[in-house]
Amino acid sequence: MLLALGGLLLGGCSALSTPEPAAPAPAVAVEKPAEPVEYGQFRQDTLYDLLTAEIAGQRNRFDIALDNYIYQARETRDAGVTERAMRVAEFLGAEKPALDMALLWVELDSQNPEALRSAAIHLARTGQHEQAMDMMQRALDLHGETHFDFLALAAAETDEPTRKALLESLSQMLQRHPENTQLAFAKALLLQQAGRSQEALELLEQHPGTDKAPAAILLHSRLVIENDPKRAQEILYRGLESFPADTRLRLLLARMLVSSGDYRAASTQYAKLVRDNPDDPDLRLSLGLVYLELGDSAEAVDQLQQVLDTNPNNNTARYHLGNAQLANGDPDAALETWQSINSGTELLTSRLQISQLLVKQGHLDALSELLQKDREEYPQHALTLYQIEIETLADQPEQAIERTNAALRAYPVESSLLYTRAMLNEQLGNSEAAVQDLSTIIEREPDNAMALNALGYTLADRNERLDEALDLLQRAAALAPDDPAVRDSLGWVHYRLGNLDRAEQLLRDAFTNFPDQEVAAHLGEVLWRQGNKREARQVWKQGLEQAPDSQLIPATRERLEAE
Repeated sequence: MLLALGGLLLGGCSALSTPEPAAPAPAVAVEKPAEPVEYGQFRQDTLYDLLTAEIAGQRNRFDIALDNYIYQARETRDAGVTERAMRVAEFLGAEKPALDMALLWVELDSQNPEALRSAAIHLARTGQHEQAMDMMQRALDLHGETHFDFLALAAAETDEPTRKALLESLSQMLQRHPENTQLAFAKALLLQQAGRSQEALELLEQHPGTDKAPAAILLHSRLVIENDPKRAQEILYRGLESFPADTRLRLLLARMLVSSGDYRAASTQYAKLVRDNPDDPDLRLSLGLVYLELGDSAEAVDQLQQVLDTNPNNNTARYHLGNAQLANGDPDAALETWQSINSGTELLTSRLQISQLLVKQGHLDALSELLQKDREEYPQHALTLYQIEIETLADQPEQAIERTNAALRAYPVESSLLYTRAMLNEQLGNSEAAVQDLSTIIEREPDNAMALNALGYTLADRNERLDEALDLLQRAAALAPDDPAVRDSLGWVHYRLGNLDRAEQLLRDAFTNFPDQEVAAHLGEVLWRQGNKREARQVWKQGLEQAPDSQLIPATRERLEAE
């Protein structure tokens, strides 16, 4: 920034009437005379301070420049010096001095629309919204340039009383200036923030000229999207015809297209954004993810690799690069990429992907070795890494129990591991072992609704200790009254106790909220026992539609039909 005085030494205050910087002044030494001398309308000491400020600005000592300008603005009360002081403060981001100088400028030149506009903007930035609106209104009345759009954006998240007062001011001004699109946009934005979206939309559409500004186009599309996503996209497409370089419009359109599942069109928009912003890693990451959704794994690999070339610590890109490499038929590259992730949330998600891939390949020893190494390297995640390994081995319950036992040796009081082992033992038909682990959890945690439900259901399903099972499930229901799994279990124990009407009521409710194949099997059985075989078959059919591979429903039906 260059702060040359130009003709100041000869022309006095008139030389500061323009905010535009002049050509650089030479760095010269100035000695202050013993006696004050007047040059034009400024004293010599004033000129000395101002020249010092200019030289300081040329030498990047903006702190000196700002201090001198502020001092002389207050001393001389000259509008030109005050404006220059404000501009220097703006350049430095010194909001308080900028506001002070803007207000002084208005005080000195109250009919200057530019002074009023500047003061309004700085007032808005410091949260003085009503005063800002008053200043901008005065600028409007003087036919000066205004920025009511900025004021509305600055006040959008303010409190309701302030927003209400601003809306009233805008409404009054809009009545006097009905064709002012800035006022229409500002009012619409505040209406939208106040939850009055329909009014905001109607106002914008009564003033079609508002769509000549990108911010208004963005607001218009957001107001429309909830009820008419296609129309919102059309608004943005039209806006891009007028403002093809506006990143905000194109980015919102790209995100809308992704939300609607139109990945091909979204890829076109993201490709343009990347072309215009080649150094933006987030845009390139988004483009890579869109290509991945399209099944264009080679393009996805290319884009995600480029993200990592410029931002090697981007683990989100690295994680999805592994997905793209796997989809591109290169599992070894995917494993290598995922293994290189060593921090962040992607550390654990990458280990889940690695585990699933190694189990699919049958490399169980490699999986165990890798995750043991990770547990040693990342001890804070050791338990979760055990759980990932166990979950991945769920279809191989013997190996899963082996790894659960290893985990329990490291974490002997971890209820989640005991619960997992109980479910695995139940899967293998070892009900006694399951009951023992669930009982241990309940002894330690009497209000563990999940364990209460599991133990109560296990006893009910085995048709044993039904009174105890009912008590356990009633306790679970008190803790989790809206859980359909608990209602299913409670319905099942009532069935075992012969309370068919209560069982039907509970199971119907569970099936309505959770049409699972197991609930379908239970409800169908109760209906069958009540003699309602036609509806029982309909329920079983619905359950099979949800889970075509279910073995429980056909087994239940065959057993009942054979009786």
